Amino acid sequence: MEGAINKKKPDKPKNNLELTNLRALGSLGKEMFAKKTSFWLLILGIFIFSAIFLFKVKDEMVDFKVNYEAGKRIKSSDALYYRIKKEGDYQHYQFKYPPFSALLYLPLTYLPLAVAKAIWYLIILLSAGFLLYTSQRLLNHERKSSFLLPVLTFFILVKFFLRELQLGQTNALITSILILMIWLIARAENPSSFSREIIAGLLWGLSTVLKPYALIFFPYFLIKKKWRTLSFGILFLVFAFLAPSLFYGIKGNFHTHLEWKSSLSKSTLILLGSEGNISQDNISIIAFFMKWTGNLKTSFLLYTAAIIVLAFFLLIIFRKGLKINHASVLDSSILLILIPLISPLGWDYTLLSSALGVMIVLHSFYKYTKFWRSILIINFLVISLSLFNILGRKLYTSFMSWSIITVNFLILIVYISYLRLKRHG
Repeated sequence: MEGAINKKKPDKPKNNLELTNLRALGSLGKEMFAKKTSFWLLILGIFIFSAIFLFKVKDEMVDFKVNYEAGKRIKSSDALYYRIKKEGDYQHYQFKYPPFSALLYLPLTYLPLAVAKAIWYLIILLSAGFLLYTSQRLLNHERKSSFLLPVLTFFILVKFFLRELQLGQTNALITSILILMIWLIARAENPSSFSREIIAGLLWGLSTVLKPYALIFFPYFLIKKKWRTLSFGILFLVFAFLAPSLFYGIKGNFHTHLEWKSSLSKSTLILLGSEGNISQDNISIIAFFMKWTGNLKTSFLLYTAAIIVLAFFLLIIFRKGLKINHASVLDSSILLILIPLISPLGWDYTLLSSALGVMIVLHSFYKYTKFWRSILIINFLVISLSLFNILGRKLYTSFMSWSIITVNFLILIVYISYLRLKRHG
């Protein structure tokens, strides 16, 4: 009994310095644990994605093969675009991007297709990693947040990242370029930086000529009066327009751009269902109306009305609270989500561009009320679990034909807009 009474208690810190040292040791321990966890997650990721490539993806990547062939054709000055003479003459897997984008694949054409696929697969993985890492840093300039934030974001959007790998697409690369542009714009705002604004403009121009959907930032630059960024972006667009002249000559280059315009317009109409059928993987707003009305003209009118409403809504948001810290990050996250929704050919895997928006909402999770947090959790569960292997063919087909995923990401825009209007920078 006496021994129990006289049991020595742990010594308390004697002064503030000792308490500070203990806290520093605790913080150091947490940091070391986070680094070790991140290291083993990286090793596990390398193993898993290597296996995915060897046993699943290396025999697929059909979109990459199309672009690889385009790189071969521009190298030999051959026609880039499939000539559509009538609707029945349409081929789904054809090169649809600006002529300059074929130059991206030209260096890979000096390698065998199998080797080029492996390199491109690695580029997609590195782009996805950079996208998640930089998005996290955009939310935390002074301090590092938990590694769980990018991990959770990845698992919410995993179906889109995996589909990107399976097809060998360019969306992860383009989105990572845009994320770097956003990073530079955010850092150039305070203090003002001439060089960062120029580089941001060049990156915007590059992403636009790889896929024109990055043009969604054009009106935003006008509203925000980012003249340097816009000017140097336009200069890059001019350069990119003229660059294919090295292979086709001046006259041939103009003809190639006209062929691109013709091929893109005809293939877009067919993919939107002018033949009475629309792809279930198209999650754009116009596809949403097509799936519910089955009429292209009606859908186009509703789509136009929706775009006008969205434009006014965004104008109000972007002009409200112009001095909010890092407002450009919130604004840009909305634009990135809208890219596949506004584009007539917005395929579901392009929704990986929403990574920054998803991360912002997760980071600000407790700024919403309990009710809206519950709705948000349900929304994320629907996005992450809407997998073919989980739902099965019949239910998955119905899910995509109802265009529920379009509504999921419109809801996400509402959550980010709430933060913007409430001035949560």
